[in-house]
Amino acid sequence: MKEPYGALGRELLGAIALVNRTGRRAVRQALPTEPLPSAQSELLRLAAGRPGITVADAAQELRLAPNTVSTLVGKLTSAGLLRRSRGSQDARIALLTVTERGQRRLAEWRDLRADLASQALARLSAADRRALTVAVPALMRLAEELESRDRAA
Repeated sequence: MKEPYGALGRELLGAIALVNRTGRRAVRQALPTEPLPSAQSELLRLAAGRPGITVADAAQELRLAPNTVSTLVGKLTSAGLLRRSRGSQDARIALLTVTERGQRRLAEWRDLRADLASQALARLSAADRRALTVAVPALMRLAEELESRDRAA
């Protein structure tokens, strides 16, 4: 049976992916420092949002193999952006926290991203800006629905 919103879903997710891809590219080109690979950036953002997250939990959250996350942790730790410490209950567990340098890097990225998006929004028509403003809550609900379905699977 064909889904009634299949075409809308394809177009919407395609548009969101394009906005993300072009946004990342614009930020990477404008960054004064060498950009991090996407997987490293995702892990750094996750660790910033959940200080003390374990490698296993990060792997599950990012849908990556634990050994892949361990490799990313090693690279981010070597770069001075992430700190790995041992769990107090179990020394085999690595807890991840973002260093001050990592926090500055994330803030620089967020600020630049917001500035570039603001500039792009300013070039749109008022009608387009209103449509996007109205769409944000619905997009957040769509993300929640996709996430809840993903968790149930």
